[in-house]
Amino acid sequence: MSMVLLREVPVDSPIHRLWAGTKMIVAFFISVLLMLQPTWPVLGVVVAFLIVIGLAARLPLGTLPRLPWWFWALIVLGGLITIPTGGTAVLRYVQVTLFGLILLTTSFLIAWTTPMSEIAPALAKLGAPLRVLRIPVDEWAVVVALTLRGLPLLMDEIRVLRAARRLRPKDGSMARGAANPLVDILTAAMAVATRRAGELGEAITARGGTGELTAHPAGPHRADYLALIVSVVVCGGAAAIGVLL
Repeated sequence: MSMVLLREVPVDSPIHRLWAGTKMIVAFFISVLLMLQPTWPVLGVVVAFLIVIGLAARLPLGTLPRLPWWFWALIVLGGLITIPTGGTAVLRYVQVTLFGLILLTTSFLIAWTTPMSEIAPALAKLGAPLRVLRIPVDEWAVVVALTLRGLPLLMDEIRVLRAARRLRPKDGSMARGAANPLVDILTAAMAVATRRAGELGEAITARGGTGELTAHPAGPHRADYLALIVSVVVCGGAAAIGVLL
């Protein structure tokens, strides 16, 4: 499976130039709208809105993930299981599936158009009011940012480990390990992740600690307020259409 996962696509577009917090707020609007009104008209408006955002972001077609066959097979299998319960249940299943794919696509759009270094500062700024309640906003923002940054690295390591395992000689000494390929890869991945975590911790400490990860001067600009207004209008219009239809 070849995909661009949680990595910024280096192209210049109006969506790329928006503040990371603006994109998170828009994603929040979309998720709330779909949770309150997961109807077909609303789903259609949101899908069209995301397509427009993707076109405005100038993302190449190669950015889209090529999901494995078993992913679609599981979705089809779930639909077949719901058929005996009636047509209404099947339609609900399709709506829920589309709802999940929309949220996944929204998250991917944020990742494809936003540098990972801007995620933690944006989360810290959006969560600033929670500091009154003595909630560790900065620490949570750092955890989220490091998780998003570390997941693609871990996946790359797993790909390298799988490729290296295929190149191992198929002799008697490797027979025992060959019988448990998943165990071999998971064990090696845990070792690599532990080593990378140590290196990352040392690098963060050398650069001034986790506080430096959230100390970013970026914030909303005129284009961000315009994007929020457009998002509110689209989500409000979709909600009105969902009520009328």
